[in-house]
Amino acid sequence: MQSFEQLGQQARALAGGSTGKVIPIVPAQQLSAAEGEVARVMQICNACRYCEGFCAVFPAMTRRLEFGKADVNYLANLCHNCGACLHACQYAPPHAFGINIPKAMAEVRGQTYADYAWPPALGKLYQRNGLTLSLALVAALTLFLVLAALREGGLEALWGAKLGGDFYNLFPHNLLVGMFAPVFLFVVFALFMGVRRFWKDVKPATSGVDVSGAAATEATGDVLRLKYLDGGHGDGCHNEDDAYTLKRRRYHHLTFYGFMLCFAATAVATVYHYVFGWEAPYDLPSLPKILGGVGGLSLMLGTAGLWHLNRTRHPLHGDAKQKPMDLGFIALLFLVAASGLALWLGRATPALALLLCLHLGAVMALFITLPYGKFAHGVFRTAALLRFNTEKRQPNPVGLGAD
Repeated sequence: MQSFEQLGQQARALAGGSTGKVIPIVPAQQLSAAEGEVARVMQICNACRYCEGFCAVFPAMTRRLEFGKADVNYLANLCHNCGACLHACQYAPPHAFGINIPKAMAEVRGQTYADYAWPPALGKLYQRNGLTLSLALVAALTLFLVLAALREGGLEALWGAKLGGDFYNLFPHNLLVGMFAPVFLFVVFALFMGVRRFWKDVKPATSGVDVSGAAATEATGDVLRLKYLDGGHGDGCHNEDDAYTLKRRRYHHLTFYGFMLCFAATAVATVYHYVFGWEAPYDLPSLPKILGGVGGLSLMLGTAGLWHLNRTRHPLHGDAKQKPMDLGFIALLFLVAASGLALWLGRATPALALLLCLHLGAVMALFITLPYGKFAHGVFRTAALLRFNTEKRQPNPVGLGAD
């Protein structure tokens, strides 16, 4: 009987055509333990397909007969960790198959963020970017700013007697720009470099076709509506039990749009300053103040809700090792919003300088940790949704299932 190697040689020779040229085997990338688990559960789910209508993961799964490293990373970032498939699965623990897609996908997502981090040496920060580190960073940066204020003007400057309600009297506008602009540009560049490498790896595994306008439009709608947090039926996903709930979707919306409103407030204020020469601080009914106020309240409500849901979530949902990172990110967003609103309300009080130091410390801590924390999930998930909406428009390569 011929050996497998001999049969393989003959098959490759036949694939090479009449010239007899042997097509070399391209070795597959070795999967990590977490990636291997996703490949295992996807093979079982591909035979069952009970959850096919729940989210984008399962239609994408049906287009594959095997799951390599790029496929696994793509599917893991396509997963929204809603938990619906876990509660519907007949093979979930304590079944011998032990199918737990939310946990398996979450572990690979965390690994993806670290593997694609830029610079690569900083990928390990994902494992250390927890709640304690986030709060300690806020405290350290706030203390640094307090000491800087004391050195500049002593206790009188710190307690606001010399500020006259204008925090630029303590930290000039150009100084703040010089502090935050380089950090912001680094954050954007680091996230771009990471998702660029991710895109380069998963594109060949997702048809290799460029994103069309229709696919980009649909993916944008999926992102803005958080389509895949509805459980596939519109009643929502699961949190602490088998009950359906739309809370995660609503709190995510409050958080996301609150953050975007705050960012818009900063952008409008930048235009006011550099284009029209209108210097801050701005008062009602100015657009920066309205956007910032509404955005701050929305951000506080959203993050408070997400904190509660995270603390009460079913233990089989997600990866418990990533909870500190999740809570750290939520805490930083809440502190940025709360300190910003407190700074607005306390602008005419002697506490202005202390509130300003706290707010700037929270914002700087958030910026520093953005490329190496939970914020990355939104960037990578958007890339995965773009590839999904592109891939599903192509003929199904295995001829099974429906998109």
